[in-house]
Amino acid sequence: MKKTLIKHGNSLALVIDKPILEMLQITAETDREISTNGDRLLVTPCRTKNQQ
Repeated sequence: MKKTLIKHGNSLALVIDKPILEMLQITAETDREISTNGDRLLVTPCRTKNQQ
């Protein structure tokens, strides 16, 4: 899926489509960890063992 970044104040934002959020069970309240390998971004929900 190809996505475009949007301007959000002085930053850029990536909008994640609702079907993907639902599939991953991510809400606005879900903490996320963002990491990179120098080429790609990886966004991972932070979950406790009870949430898995």
